[in-house]
Amino acid sequence: MNSTPRTARRSLLALLLLSASGAPLHAQEIAPDALVRSTIDQVIAGIKADKAIQAGDLKRILEFAEGFAQHFNFTRMTRLAMGANWKQASPTQQEALVREFRDLLLRTYAVAMREYRNQTVDVKPVRLAPGQNDVQVRTTVNQPGAQPITIDYDMERTPRGWLVYDVTVAGVSLVVNFRSSFDSEIRKSGVDGLVKQLAERNRNAGTGAAAGNPPARKAGA
Repeated sequence: MNSTPRTARRSLLALLLLSASGAPLHAQEIAPDALVRSTIDQVIAGIKADKAIQAGDLKRILEFAEGFAQHFNFTRMTRLAMGANWKQASPTQQEALVREFRDLLLRTYAVAMREYRNQTVDVKPVRLAPGQNDVQVRTTVNQPGAQPITIDYDMERTPRGWLVYDVTVAGVSLVVNFRSSFDSEIRKSGVDGLVKQLAERNRNAGTGAAAGNPPARKAGA
């Protein structure tokens, strides 16, 4: 596996900034851009208040990262990352893929979270049209001593409120970024092989190794 590039690791940190703190927000009662803004503020406050997180305690960071899972549609993210291969998977395999991909993302975010160094985030306002159920929330992550990173969150309105189903970092889609490696593994060892590979990466992450990330690929490629 390729190690996660620094830019990608910083971009994953931006995903963390969308996470919720211990007290969940009522996503269905808030607009998507307001949800992003509110949760960013809560997460930054949570990081600054938790000495274990500041010290890089991965177990504590992972517990904290679990708090934002409610704001992501992991099933749709997995389906998009699988592309045409999703239909090859049985319902049991699909369930396993969603579970392992979810764990991989959460563990990767937990590792990236250790790099928080007082970044700030600007959230651009969104104007929703009547009946609009899909929107992109644009943000800019400002990094001390480094160039800002643009982060775009694709969100959908659901009965659970607004959920993220893809993230584009400087023009690179998260789900497309994984699609190439997923397709390669499926061609080599089938859907079960991909599930096994993801499970192994999660086990390695659990022992302290970085979860890793496939090479960056432009969205739409």
